[in-house]
Amino acid sequence: MSSSFKRFDSLAAVKETSNGSTIVKPIDIVRIFGENTLDMSKLKDRLPKPVWKELKKTITENEPLNQDVADSVASIMKDWATERGATHYTHWFQPLTGFTAEKHDSFITPNQGGGAIAEFSGKELIQGEPDASSFPSGGLRPTFEARGYTAWDPTSPAFIVENENGSTLCIPTAFASWKGDALDYKTPLLRSVEALNEQGLRALKLFDIDAKRIVSTVGAEQEYFLLDKEFYYRRPDLMTSGRTLFGAVPPKGQELDDHYFGSIHDRVINYMLEVEKELYRLGVPVKTRHNEVAPGQYEIAPIFETANLAADHQQLTMITLRRIANKYDLVCLMHEKPFAGLNGSGKHTNWSVSTSDGKNLMDPGDTPHSNMLFLFFCSAVIRAVYKHQDLLRAAIATAGNDHRLGANEAPPAIISIFLGDQLDDIFNQIKEGQAKSSKEGGLLGLGTPVLPVLPKHAGDRNRTSPFAFTGNKFEFRAVGSAQTISLPVTCLNTIMADALDEMCGMLEAELKKDADFEKSLGKVLTSVIKESHAVLFNGDGYSDEWQVEAAKRGLLNLKTTMDALPELINEKNVTLFEKYKVLSKPELEARFEIFIDQYFKTINIEGETTAYIAKAMIVPSAIRYLNELAAYLDRGGKLSLSTKGSERLAKELSAVLDELIDALDELVAQNAELGGDTELEKAKHVHANVIPAMIKVRTAADKLENIVADDYWPLPTYRDMLFVK
Repeated sequence: MSSSFKRFDSLAAVKETSNGSTIVKPIDIVRIFGENTLDMSKLKDRLPKPVWKELKKTITENEPLNQDVADSVASIMKDWATERGATHYTHWFQPLTGFTAEKHDSFITPNQGGGAIAEFSGKELIQGEPDASSFPSGGLRPTFEARGYTAWDPTSPAFIVENENGSTLCIPTAFASWKGDALDYKTPLLRSVEALNEQGLRALKLFDIDAKRIVSTVGAEQEYFLLDKEFYYRRPDLMTSGRTLFGAVPPKGQELDDHYFGSIHDRVINYMLEVEKELYRLGVPVKTRHNEVAPGQYEIAPIFETANLAADHQQLTMITLRRIANKYDLVCLMHEKPFAGLNGSGKHTNWSVSTSDGKNLMDPGDTPHSNMLFLFFCSAVIRAVYKHQDLLRAAIATAGNDHRLGANEAPPAIISIFLGDQLDDIFNQIKEGQAKSSKEGGLLGLGTPVLPVLPKHAGDRNRTSPFAFTGNKFEFRAVGSAQTISLPVTCLNTIMADALDEMCGMLEAELKKDADFEKSLGKVLTSVIKESHAVLFNGDGYSDEWQVEAAKRGLLNLKTTMDALPELINEKNVTLFEKYKVLSKPELEARFEIFIDQYFKTINIEGETTAYIAKAMIVPSAIRYLNELAAYLDRGGKLSLSTKGSERLAKELSAVLDELIDALDELVAQNAELGGDTELEKAKHVHANVIPAMIKVRTAADKLENIVADDYWPLPTYRDMLFVK
């Protein structure tokens, strides 16, 4: 009995979708940009001038928000939203699940006359009580203490989310417990922004530079896969875990590099255009789109924004990518490793530090060796990453990212900094006492007068580095594609604040001894670089030699989540977060418990799904094919036909089937043995026992895929999923 799965059933739907009514009309970006966002300019136009001035102080200078201002903003917000068809509002927040959350309330309030009016007060704007007791709290909030609060974040604009039957006003908020503990990603991020601002202004004051605020700016590149929806629903592993737990390597994968930056398929470009249109309307400044390395893999990237807004917009980007895919009979996969043997997906998080009026403090200028302000801030980054490499590694530790880090597609688990030839030379000079020159980039001739002579950068790029300087920013390449960027950016802001704090203290002490600013600054920079120089590495991060060299330098190599996560709550990091009031010890310990629990549950789901697919789908298919071979051998013997080849195939199939069943028995036993009472013990068990058992089951099953007849195989294969557009 052959499988009912038809390998190319989806092709008709593909053609219909590509050529049908879902094709997007040309986009007028200037006209539509931000039309579904109540941004600063719209608030300024609608609010009375005195109210606007007070609100602006809250947004730009952290002045407390008074009730009268809140009431005025709420009234304007309601009017604007209802004009755009909104009937409900929600406090939109980022709980510790890593996704966003919302509870919708209607604007409509019954009145005494039996009718209804649309109301929305400042109190409802500022504070919500969503309960939300089922969100992970890591012990910060016992079950019987269910109350939680959402608090309006005026630094991130409200926006409208539309669907066919109505619209909803979304108000970005923080989420906290009744006791005031942060239960979300936004609150620590905002706290880290303040910590960086305080220490950054202190540094600028030493340079005799006046600035109102220091902000971190972020641009996060999102990689993702697109898959035909029909294939997705025929793969239980993709539906439950976001990645394929089975799948033999196809004859053609990414070996030819022909997908990378290639021409974008019509169906995909139509999808991308609609995604971009929706993001433009939400005020998300997406700029870049292209095919990535693996077949079916793509990337979207925005222009830089302040960290908090960038984090909110990144969540909106992920939501929009998933939502619009459904309209094109596609599924958007953001798992870090949906397909084994192919490049996984990251979220390269470009991070910099600027003044609120737009001066980028990470811009080296034409002569970086003499740019003292840049050298000070860049040295602070070097010190921060060297001193807190453990924290940065913990910030990107997830079960999904474990499949990606360290492979020849992503940075190694060793945290190091790439500066490029020019800056590496300058900081080597500083290490020796003083920077006196900057290497020039020069010009690049291409050997024919038809092509222009190009200005050549003074340093190349390095895709093997987890933390690379790329002109006027640092690119944290190790962040996983499914992650929120809030935690990594919170950590970057905090460790930068710590480094600036220490270096300002050092410089202030030197200036008391010697008022010569440049001389004192030189001493501080030399001291910092001598201490932190081990973290600078311009070579091949994929090489085995680097693993050895990094160990000699004393750099950490935390290869897995279970190696990295405990670093989150070591004494050094608890002290760091408490010093700058970013996370209290209980808040930090709660996050550790939540992340450990998420790791355990992720692997547990994968383990049980692997066992189900192997036992209920793959083994029966292999047995049916073996029965067909056995029947043929029986008939062939009676007819005196040669069955030598069939016998060999049947024996091979039987041996691999035995291998699979033995491995399956082991996996089932390990899934049943949770390993202890605490989540940490359970996490250790699945890491040490379930993952190896899953690998054995997959290895045998993938062998069977290359033996069992195609019409018997129950799952869409890699060659189907990767190339059907």
